[in-house]
Amino acid sequence: MALLEMHEWYDLARDTNWTPGYVAEDEIFPPELSDPFGIPVEKWETFDEPYKVCYRDYVETQRDKDIGAYSVKSALARADYFKNTTPHWKALLALHFSPIGFAEFHSASAFARMTRFSRAPGMRNMATFGTLDEMRHGQIQMYFAYEFIKQDRVFDWAHKSSKTENWIIISLRHALDDVEHTRDAISAAIMTNFAFEQGFTNLQFIGLSADAAKAGDHTFATMLQSIQTDEARHAQIGTPLISIMIENGRKAEAQQLVDIGFWRIWKQFSALSGISMDYYTPLEFREHSLKEFMHEWIVDQFARNMKAIGLDLPWYWDYFLHDIETFHHCQQIGIYVYRATQWWRPIACVSPAERDWLEEKYPGWNDTYGKCWDVVIDNIREGRFEKTVPEVPPLICNMCGLEVTGIAGVGRQVNGRTWNATDFHLDHEGRRYHFCSEPCKWVFELEPARYQGHRSIIDRLLDGTVPPGPDGFYEYMGQSFEERGVCGYDYQWIDGYDIPRAAAAE
Repeated sequence: MALLEMHEWYDLARDTNWTPGYVAEDEIFPPELSDPFGIPVEKWETFDEPYKVCYRDYVETQRDKDIGAYSVKSALARADYFKNTTPHWKALLALHFSPIGFAEFHSASAFARMTRFSRAPGMRNMATFGTLDEMRHGQIQMYFAYEFIKQDRVFDWAHKSSKTENWIIISLRHALDDVEHTRDAISAAIMTNFAFEQGFTNLQFIGLSADAAKAGDHTFATMLQSIQTDEARHAQIGTPLISIMIENGRKAEAQQLVDIGFWRIWKQFSALSGISMDYYTPLEFREHSLKEFMHEWIVDQFARNMKAIGLDLPWYWDYFLHDIETFHHCQQIGIYVYRATQWWRPIACVSPAERDWLEEKYPGWNDTYGKCWDVVIDNIREGRFEKTVPEVPPLICNMCGLEVTGIAGVGRQVNGRTWNATDFHLDHEGRRYHFCSEPCKWVFELEPARYQGHRSIIDRLLDGTVPPGPDGFYEYMGQSFEERGVCGYDYQWIDGYDIPRAAAAE
């Protein structure tokens, strides 16, 4: 007997709501987990997912994706690509696999909560596949990273990182806990599926995949593509939810959830993807700058999606557009000078040719960020390597967990020099909180009780949580002596600059 086509039975099969007879409705679907907005269940039942899939088709598609990705990996295993690639690309791989692998795997719990507590049958169906997606994404990235351990022990951090208190991991964990793991099913879906996945995963998996293909790392490119196609599917969960909330008088709540989620994830992606695309990707293989990718894949598309669904652009949109051109450049400087606190081997990526590219893509780069790098370069040329590493830890934002930074050459005068670093601080219940930006401070002020207990790595250093002594900081972050980052290019990146002034004087 012939099988029915999916469209003939799908709507009937997914309609799994029922009226309970033995327990109260709120016991099965507690409002604090299922719907704190008080929208009637019959309204949630109008949820209509734009991308429909059944388990039979899902398994077949996922099998084909895995066959493709693992086949490419197997075919290229003997090519020794990793051995022959540049330190830049090795640093990029280590930077990607360590935080992203564990984040993908942990996201399965967020989708599982949507599956269990959503009032919308269609959403539960899509979230079930999302749970399976995230487990696959974590597994495939852990597996692909594992092959590099025999070449470089830093790839052990693909599995280890989530169990450490490294300051970068603390930053990412705090953002994901807020967006994915500590909210009700509806809020988590809007923040994760709309603000996060529809907003940013194209940037990470399409943009970075394009760079990987140009660099000849077809294994990495194929793996990213197999992940992105899943993200595109379950990224659509958030849109119907927002429509239902707007139709039922909850636009303000939906707008706030999107605004928080978008900003929190942007700060993480700006550092991760910005450094990967504009610095770690070898110059000859760079497809586009972060700014170009952002405007092509995020700014225009996300703005259209927001307006089409009935939401406004986030209030901080102009600040966000400015942040695209600035924040990751500041973070790259901080990452390099505090390189010992990273498990990979950070690359400066500011050779004369790379600076020309950065100046072309970001006019004014040399007169701002370049001035900071000139100091580092001068100290390396003179052999003053100790002066390339700050003696004191940086000020860390109590929201995004990244460094509070500014731009040299613009802003206000400080000791005869122009600088615009601003500490947006807030005094709350006897404690002072520091923020890198007005939006980070705004997020905190919305729900102080949600965030006030979190401590940055600097808070932990100052309150005695981090053990004392020169090695206490690194031991707390899980970094043995061998796992402390060094210049990944062994300072060869300054080749091409003028000879040291001391040598010229002789």
